[in-house]
Amino acid sequence: MNQSIPPLPAHEMSCLKIAHTDPEIYSAVIHRLLFHLSRSAPGSPIVVICIGTDRSTGDALGPLVGTALARFRSPLFELYGTLENPVHAVNLQDTLNEIQGRFHRPFVIGIDACLGHSASVGCIQVVEGPLRPGAGVNKQLPPVGDIHLTGIVNVGGFMEYFVLQNTRLSLVMRLSEIISSALYSALKQWHLHARSAAALEQ
Repeated sequence: MNQSIPPLPAHEMSCLKIAHTDPEIYSAVIHRLLFHLSRSAPGSPIVVICIGTDRSTGDALGPLVGTALARFRSPLFELYGTLENPVHAVNLQDTLNEIQGRFHRPFVIGIDACLGHSASVGCIQVVEGPLRPGAGVNKQLPPVGDIHLTGIVNVGGFMEYFVLQNTRLSLVMRLSEIISSALYSALKQWHLHARSAAALEQ
């Protein structure tokens, strides 16, 4: 599970897309997250924004990830978006305004569900740059994140709201478990690396 992955050229590291059934998924996602974290400004606070709502099975991926991360009670990152306190279309801009006011140059990680081609359902993506929440259901919402993770929960292109409502909960739960576990592992490894590097500089 923690087998190292050969380094890739930078231009190939902007996007990872991997099936949740791939036996190397944890190491692949962790490796890619560490690559992106290594490009953040030293000392930047890490903020995780999990977008979605528990009122729709498919769209509950973000809050499920947030709830799983909240259980760690970790000081390594600031967390927004859980099942109890979701971040969604109504409060997303207010949440972003709060983050901008609280943190100086944060490194923001956005997490959301998305729809895609049938062959991609069940894949997890780690992508450089912001996600566009609501794009799959034709909503205009502000972009989120320096990087983002998405889980492709169902097929897009037709009756998106209905499709999200009729997404298999078992798949959404599985994707949320992988994303939360891999992200937390990557953040722990990055914190240890940053602390070791700081100690060597002293």
